[in-house]
Amino acid sequence: MPINSGDTAWILVSAALVMLMTPGLALFYGGMVRRKNVLSTMMMSFAMLGLVGLLWVLYGYSLSFAPDMSGIIGGFDFMGLRNVGQEPSSVYATTVPHLAFMIYQAMFAIITVALFTGAVVDRIKFGALLAFSALWLTFIYTPVAHWVWGGGWLAKLGVLDFAGGVVVHINAGMSALALALLLGPRKGFVEKEPMEAHDIPMVMLGAGLLWFGWFGFNAGSAFTAGGLASSAFVATNTAGAAAAFTWMLLSWIYRRPTALGTVTGAVIGLAAVTPAAGFISPIMGIPIGIGAALVGYYAMLFRSKSRVDDSLDVMAAHGMGGIWGVLATGIFASVAVNAAGADGLIFGNGAQLLKQMAGVVAVGGFSFIGTLILGKLVDATIGLRVTRTEENLGLDISQHGERAYGGLGR
Repeated sequence: MPINSGDTAWILVSAALVMLMTPGLALFYGGMVRRKNVLSTMMMSFAMLGLVGLLWVLYGYSLSFAPDMSGIIGGFDFMGLRNVGQEPSSVYATTVPHLAFMIYQAMFAIITVALFTGAVVDRIKFGALLAFSALWLTFIYTPVAHWVWGGGWLAKLGVLDFAGGVVVHINAGMSALALALLLGPRKGFVEKEPMEAHDIPMVMLGAGLLWFGWFGFNAGSAFTAGGLASSAFVATNTAGAAAAFTWMLLSWIYRRPTALGTVTGAVIGLAAVTPAAGFISPIMGIPIGIGAALVGYYAMLFRSKSRVDDSLDVMAAHGMGGIWGVLATGIFASVAVNAAGADGLIFGNGAQLLKQMAGVVAVGGFSFIGTLILGKLVDATIGLRVTRTEENLGLDISQHGERAYGGLGR
């Protein structure tokens, strides 16, 4: 097919929007930690722009999207961007240059790796994080992306994931949980030492950038500048709004309508609608958003009473939000919205919900077990965790030799 200039412009703008989400995530995570770890936390996200941005063009894109090898992984046809040029792909996004599709997918890989860093802030060695992230991209992200989006076995099974509920959110959430278990809790966590967010306005700014970028994340996944992109755009905003408002009400019922809770709810709602955005009518964003807020809120309450120190609740937010969203896709999807999808449970196709469950179990299990294996490998070689002295000092100074703010505070 010939290149469509409107589609090309939209996918390039969407790629830029998704790229902006990673600095947004840096602010979102950075504001939640203590003063002595803010630069370290933000650096974790920014480093992925460099690390994953390079590995993706060298081999990550090929392993994810090159012609299929037994439904498990892509081949080597696109290594080093070989055969990826200015002409459209014959398989993916056929009205835009292949390079445009490739760089759009790069931004998804970057932010997925950055997402799980929220579980390990305050205590992981920076070098160990880089080594683990390179391994994780290679052995966890690329197979899962191929299974779902590259023509692999989950795609052939019929699992629907419009923009990353399985590939991004469940993948990152389950890996975050595994890493939190491997590293153990932060010093003072079990003793209930205060570890409040040091800069909530920074968190809110980051959440705003994430919400803004999510339109590229979800509506961009239509790969055309038309009706489907518009439908996904509205569904995305509706779910984010419903989740933010629901979380605000929940926190108000129990105590006060907190700013931190409201923006967290928005992010969870946006995560939940991600797999469904292009398969549902926009109004269905309301039940998806409400459900996401309820699931995320009570998952965080449950986690807070456990000994699992997922520092910034990546599993509760992205893992549980993603699981709900993938299942909700199997409930609310409609071929009237997207003929390339399937009807869900409420339209008489209960089998689709079963397929979605299969995707949740397969990817969740693979990500969790694979992360444990890779994490133990890194721990056995270079060690995952900083020393107690380095943890007390703060990772900004101990890992980077920098301080975010003047003075001594925590």
